[in-house]
Amino acid sequence: MTGTVLFDLFGVIAHHQSLEGKNRLAHTADATGPAFWDAYWALRPPYDRGEVTGPGYWRQVADHLGTRFDDRRIAELIAADVASWSGVDDTMIALLGELAVADRRIALLSNIPEELAAHYEENHSWFRHFHLHAFSCRIGHAKPEPDAYLWCQNALREEPARILFVDDRQDNIRGAEAIGMHGHLFTTPARLRERLAQWYASPLAS
Repeated sequence: MTGTVLFDLFGVIAHHQSLEGKNRLAHTADATGPAFWDAYWALRPPYDRGEVTGPGYWRQVADHLGTRFDDRRIAELIAADVASWSGVDDTMIALLGELAVADRRIALLSNIPEELAAHYEENHSWFRHFHLHAFSCRIGHAKPEPDAYLWCQNALREEPARILFVDDRQDNIRGAEAIGMHGHLFTTPARLRERLAQWYASPLAS
């Protein structure tokens, strides 16, 4: 069995929220200024870990803003939120395809709420390339918590030293390295290709 490359999703394979998507989301909420985004991010971790549903999350955001979202508005907010995180990097999708064709073992670890996880599973055929989908909303742990990486290690049945974790955030890389995984801070697909060439040439990936 070869070593595993464990990928982050957003900022590596998929883009972070687009400006257009963020504007649509704020418009749907009928909220302007930093108060909306303060609530959006402050309340996000339990949503990402699956401790609260999408409707529950948006009701909490409304309470934080001192307003109320009805069921129709909540459905529109969930749709706008999903759309804002839906852009992908075609260069990275192609790389995943190459790895799959070469029979490389790859997996995914992402801090992501259920509605967004389901969207990606249902609309992106390249998800089948991953040996494992570790979504925070389903495993109950989020990066950079140690248990998020340990959950992946156990599910993959792989020693930490045989896992290369790829993420665009240094704190998440440090979290993986703290339990013995190797890390690569993602900047560009070209630099990732260089790191993967080194990884697959090493005994750890053989």
